[in-house]
Amino acid sequence: MANKLRLGIPKGSLQDATIALFERAGWHIYANGRSYFPSIDDAEIECMLIRAQEMARYVEHGAIDAGLTGLDWVIESGLEVATVADLIYAKRSRGKVRWVLAVPDESPYQRAEDLSGRIIATELVNVTREYFRKKDVEVKVDFSWGATEVKPPMLADAIVEVTETGSSLKANRLRILETVLESNTQLIANKCSYTDRDKRRKIDNLALMLRGAMEAQDRVGLMLNVRKQNLTRVLAVLPALQKPTISHLSDDDWLAVNTVIDESAAWEVIPRLKEAQAEGIVEYPLNKVVL
Repeated sequence: MANKLRLGIPKGSLQDATIALFERAGWHIYANGRSYFPSIDDAEIECMLIRAQEMARYVEHGAIDAGLTGLDWVIESGLEVATVADLIYAKRSRGKVRWVLAVPDESPYQRAEDLSGRIIATELVNVTREYFRKKDVEVKVDFSWGATEVKPPMLADAIVEVTETGSSLKANRLRILETVLESNTQLIANKCSYTDRDKRRKIDNLALMLRGAMEAQDRVGLMLNVRKQNLTRVLAVLPALQKPTISHLSDDDWLAVNTVIDESAAWEVIPRLKEAQAEGIVEYPLNKVVL
C-alpha cells in the first residue's frame, strides 16, 4: 500500500477494550504513556488515539482514513462517513448500550411529554433535541461536561445519559423513563479513502478480522469421535453455530465431529455428549470465528 492507513483508536473508556479486540484479531497495539500515536505491528497501519466523541469529525475531514467510535457519536456529529462494520465489544456486555431519559426517583415525571419547558442535561445534545422535537415537546437541552447523574434536581430536571446496566443511575437515585437511542461501536471510514482500492481492501480486512475475533468471544470449539450408529444422538445434543463438520475416520464405523458452542454451555453439553456415546471429546479455545 503506497500510503499507510491512518486509523483512529478511541481514547478513554473504549481504549483498553479496543486494544484487546485487536490483540485477539492478530494485531498488537502498544500505547505508551502520554503518546497519542501508539505503535502497531503492521507496516500498513498508522494509529492515533482520538476521543470517540471527535472520531467522526476527523474521519469525515480526512485527517484519518478510518476509526472506531460509537453510533451515538456518529449520529450526534451529523457528519457523512461510511459505516463499515458494527463491533459490539464494550466492557462486560456484548450487547448495545442505551442512552436513556432519566429523572430523580421522587420527581413527578412519568414520560417525556411531562418535561415540557424543563431543562435536560446531556452530552448528547443534538440527538436529545431531535428526540424531543419528534415528540413535539419544548425543552431546554444543556450540554453536560460530565458527572451528568448528579445534575438533577438542582441543575436540571432530567438527564439523557448512557448506560449498560442502569446500576449507576440507580446508585444516584434516578429512574429511567424512556430509551432515547441504542448504540454500539462501529468501524467507520472516510468516504474518499473507502473508494481507494488498497485502503478499502485494508479496511475491509480489518473489519473481517475484528468481527471474527468478536464472534469467538465466549465461545469454544469442540472435537469428538462417535460411532455412526450414535451420530443422531450426538447431533441432538449440540447447539451448533451452524451445521457441525462431520468427517470420516480411518475406521469406517467412526466419524469425527467438529463444532463451536458457547463456553458457558460446555459444562452441560460435554457430559450429555458422553452419555450419547461420544468419545475423545476435546474442548479448545478460539481466536476468531469468521462467518
